[in-house]
Amino acid sequence: MQFTNAQYDLVERAVARGTRIAVFRQGREFIVIPLALSAHAGREAIETRSPVTGHDLTIYLDEIERLDSVG
Repeated sequence: MQFTNAQYDLVERAVARGTRIAVFRQGREFIVIPLALSAHAGREAIETRSPVTGHDLTIYLDEIERLDSVG
């Protein structure tokens, strides 16, 4: 999926405000708190944390099927 300006804005607002987003990847939904946008080996990624377990998760933008704000 190619990210649109609106989707980048959604992620950037969530990072700034500490709010949750829903990320759909490989047929699964992940509710996460985005911490930062970053790049790893030339791939853009969202550094996230699970609000339930506290575990960190790197989600690559090119693997995201859909992205929504939560709440």
